Amino acid sequence: MSKINKKLSLTHGRREKAKNAGEKNGASVQQSGPRQKFAFQEALALHQTGRLLQAEALYRKILAADPEHADALHYLGLLAHQTGKSDIAVQLIHKAISSRPDYTDAYNSLGVVLNDLGKLQDAVASYRKALSLKPDYPEVLSNLGNVLMDQGKLDKAAACFRQALSLKPEYAELYFNLGNALKAQAKLAEAVDCYQKALSLRPDYAATHYNLACTFMAQGRLDEAGNGFLKALSLKPDYADAHYNLGNVFKDQGKLDKAVGCYQRALSLKPDNPDAHFNLGITFKDQGKLDEAVSCYRRALSLNPDYAEVHNNLGVILNDLGRLEEAVASFRKALALKPYFAVAHSNLLMSLNYIPGASTVNYLDEARHFGMKVAGKIRKPFSDWTCSSNPEQISVGLVSGDLRNHPVGYFLENLLTNIDFQKINLIAFTTNSYEDELTVRLRSRFKSWRSLQGMSDEAAARLIHDDGVHVLLDLSGHTNYNRLPVFGWKPAPVQATWLGYSASTGIAEMDYIIADPISVPEFYQEHFTEKVWYLPETRLCFSPPGPDEYLAVKSLPALHNGYITFGSFQNLTKINDAVLAVWGRILELLPQARLRLQTWLFHSSEVRVQLQERLKGYGVNPERVAFADAVPRKEYLAAHAEVDIILDTFPFSGGTTTCEALWMGVPTVTLLGNTMIARQGASLLACAGLDDWICENEEVYVAKALTHAADVEKLARLRSGLRR
Repeated sequence: MSKINKKLSLTHGRREKAKNAGEKNGASVQQSGPRQKFAFQEALALHQTGRLLQAEALYRKILAADPEHADALHYLGLLAHQTGKSDIAVQLIHKAISSRPDYTDAYNSLGVVLNDLGKLQDAVASYRKALSLKPDYPEVLSNLGNVLMDQGKLDKAAACFRQALSLKPEYAELYFNLGNALKAQAKLAEAVDCYQKALSLRPDYAATHYNLACTFMAQGRLDEAGNGFLKALSLKPDYADAHYNLGNVFKDQGKLDKAVGCYQRALSLKPDNPDAHFNLGITFKDQGKLDEAVSCYRRALSLNPDYAEVHNNLGVILNDLGRLEEAVASFRKALALKPYFAVAHSNLLMSLNYIPGASTVNYLDEARHFGMKVAGKIRKPFSDWTCSSNPEQISVGLVSGDLRNHPVGYFLENLLTNIDFQKINLIAFTTNSYEDELTVRLRSRFKSWRSLQGMSDEAAARLIHDDGVHVLLDLSGHTNYNRLPVFGWKPAPVQATWLGYSASTGIAEMDYIIADPISVPEFYQEHFTEKVWYLPETRLCFSPPGPDEYLAVKSLPALHNGYITFGSFQNLTKINDAVLAVWGRILELLPQARLRLQTWLFHSSEVRVQLQERLKGYGVNPERVAFADAVPRKEYLAAHAEVDIILDTFPFSGGTTTCEALWMGVPTVTLLGNTMIARQGASLLACAGLDDWICENEEVYVAKALTHAADVEKLARLRSGLRR
């Protein structure tokens, strides 16, 4: 399941206000008599040192003697703005301008006040008037650039900053602001150059270190980002946003305990930051602390009920816990708030695969809705391609975030070792930066290895198109790290989905779904927007564990236990009430049998207790059930030595787990459902010659489990020969 991580909280450009009290930017002071001039200078000194009441009294005394004193009106207006009386400030500064129509600094200050009031167009007009009077005023150009940034006019903003820099090239804040404009345009390398130039001029500016670190983070340069946030914190220890984003760096580096500490420090400084509560929840989730994660998400929603990403991630946890209806409701809430939220829509579609009795028609309608939303965001898909129509080599691109220790990686490895590289040129387009030892082995099988991380869908599609790809394979479907919207741009002439998902993507430009006759019989083709491309026997090709994970098959545990041990290694989401009801009937009819369950959530005593209570509801004594937490793959494979028969889940049946169990000599009782995902267990077992382990309905499932459990000698013989 996918999840969203909200990471960057970029500081706004510093608003260079030419006439803030205490700043001397060449402002002219109205000529008056010596007494008034002295009084004004005294008032200004009081203002600069923060003695605002005394300064205000003196400004008003000057104005009582001379109501048209432009400088007193101007600075009294600035003081009013400082004390939260911005409407009065506007009136006073207007009076100053009426008194002196060519008062450039007053137009600049008026722009600052109007900007802070949210009257951006009026602020722009005021800044432009100041520039008409003094075109070479870098501070006004900087302020105008900031307002243009607020209006989303990034090119014009950058032009203002560059013009100001031509007038004042050693102005650190201008490089800072230009960096912000470039960052907002995703011109990250140029933004880095600007921030670094700003720091060469002003190395003690914490905000610049912070924004530079944010830009490094967007580039995936996590070590440099972390150093930048630490530098900002050395200058400003109470910088809540820097603590927060340093937490994001640690989280992305897998340093979860450090990430938690950073988020908690950020929240001690800024407790009402929903983003920090959200990402703290994500980190707790990654640590397997689901209750703490849910608490963080609910706190974030109490601060911002319309936070679509939090509703999405809450749905992910509810899905993990098997609370599918609540998960679906959370995903729908996220989509109601953010209709083009592709991740939440993919999560919704993924969840629908788990629900017993869910209509395939409803799923297909929802998938088509996803595809239409993708199409609505695309100006014009590619209709011509750069790839040769008569090539010596076919270029095949694989788009995946799972080229690692993951079921996709496990199945893919064996296939790649059998590719004829004289005929096929493989290009990997990765969507996830995480790499491990399997990534290293897989990488060696590709001619090119490209990252799509940080790219827009259009930019990613353009990269694939320009690489001349003939056939583009999606290996994710609606699972985590997918980039299905890229396929909507049609960057390759032939596009297909395969391996990582077992339902329609809903993308009209996805030409094919690769399947086999058992997982998608001909009558089921109508449930896909794609055309079904059939492989003759199976769409999957198991990769045996490597030497480091190789284990011999152990003897049947029932021979020395004296009873059958049924097992399941599926995640909790798949273990719905219909599954528990069938398992309960089997255990009722075999009172000596045991059940062994293993999944990553069983480290939580609360999760185990909840499942024990559910099992009791189906007549299963908790003493007959063993729970085991997730372990490294070799230990997980070794755990099959404790299991005689696997009981498959439904409607979401096992794929990788079924193959791995067969490799370890353990057959699976599976239910033949009416969807692709509900039939993948049957497809695998049929290929292994275990048709008599495939069940047409729940009654047959129970009967076959009992029949196979009754013949221990046959089970032992089967176990010894399954791997072969």
